[in-house]
Amino acid sequence: MRKTILFAICGFSLSFAACKKKDCHDCHYENASGAEVELGNKCGDDLETLEKNGYSDGSQTYEVHCHEH
Repeated sequence: MRKTILFAICGFSLSFAACKKKDCHDCHYENASGAEVELGNKCGDDLETLEKNGYSDGSQTYEVHCHEH
């Protein structure tokens, strides 16, 4: 019985972690010369913050795109 419960908990935990992975996306922005700059794979709060606030290189803030179009 204990093994069954432990196995079920492990299975649920793994499936939950896999679902959270779906919230990750490759992000990029276009710099001043129009070139696409990759920011890499962002997840969760980092993803939401980038999309909301954009990316700043110190002199300018750029709109970030994180979902496939």
